[in-house]
Amino acid sequence: MQAFTVHQGIVVPLNRENVDTDAIIPKQFLKSIARTGFGQNLFDEWRYLDHGEPGQDCRNRPINPDFVLNQSRYQHGSILLAKKNFGCGSSREHAPWALEQYGFRAIIAPSFADIFMNNCFKNGILPIVLSSLEVDHLFTETLAFNGYQLTVDLAEQVVRSGDGRTYAFEVTPFRKYCLINGFDDIGLTLRHSDKIKRFEAERILKMPWLEAKLP
Repeated sequence: MQAFTVHQGIVVPLNRENVDTDAIIPKQFLKSIARTGFGQNLFDEWRYLDHGEPGQDCRNRPINPDFVLNQSRYQHGSILLAKKNFGCGSSREHAPWALEQYGFRAIIAPSFADIFMNNCFKNGILPIVLSSLEVDHLFTETLAFNGYQLTVDLAEQVVRSGDGRTYAFEVTPFRKYCLINGFDDIGLTLRHSDKIKRFEAERILKMPWLEAKLP
């Protein structure tokens, strides 16, 4: 997965509480496990005025002009600002897939659903918990200034605004290590590929019948 060190991007304010994973990526798109192509259907039922289906060409679909992702000032946004309990509901991993494939690298909220938060870390998205007061202040700033940007520094564990204000956040050392190095679960395992190969070679020498082909 893509490593996360320092990221600067436009902030997209999603002023809704308890956004569940079915809103992030509706159930009809869960048929695919290819892990690609979900970005165009992120927040599909809020983003478009018609009913979306997998494989549909979204370029000609009627959009909801009031939804934040369709507003020109938030185009190319890569930091999502949300309210409490973001990512609640079912534990579908397609939700962080859709967010990451749309272009979001970080999500800031007062709280996250636990499983969703873990899935974000495993897919290269940094979920940042700030206080409700800090999040409310960032909403005010984002709405007040067109093209409002923040810088997220994972090494320093701070979010920086353009006026120099900083917001500290917590992250466990293990999650931080994985994100900075771009290690998902498979990447963590492949760090030991030499040991795995030696083990497999020794096992075959000791138990050669394991390679015997079935009739």
